[in-house]
Amino acid sequence: MTEKSIIELDDMNWELLVEKEGKPMVVMFYSPTCPHCLAMMPHFERYADEFKGKISFARIDITRNPFSVSRYGVMATPTFKFFCSGLPVQEVVGEIYPTLLKKITEDALELEAHVHRDPRQSISI
Repeated sequence: MTEKSIIELDDMNWELLVEKEGKPMVVMFYSPTCPHCLAMMPHFERYADEFKGKISFARIDITRNPFSVSRYGVMATPTFKFFCSGLPVQEVVGEIYPTLLKKITEDALELEAHVHRDPRQSISI
């Protein structure tokens, strides 16, 4: 993994990098002392490399960024929030199966594709 695969967020850059960027993003709310976060981090890093260029991966330390944590109602770590067009669309909390994290990331990409689809195209359901 290259260090730039995961964006480091904080209360100061959150709005610019998540809300105003508008690109799809997975954000991991974590604590450096959380054993479940430490267990999930290698999978998060691997998927950041695997999905690079399609969806951004970012993390934010809850112990240093109380504003963002409070604003998004994060109550436990790790919390994975999925953003499309700057808005949260999905959330998963806890040490989950890595394949579930991958599947929800793929689903977020599909949702983003539908959001930005040409409105003249029909969507079959």
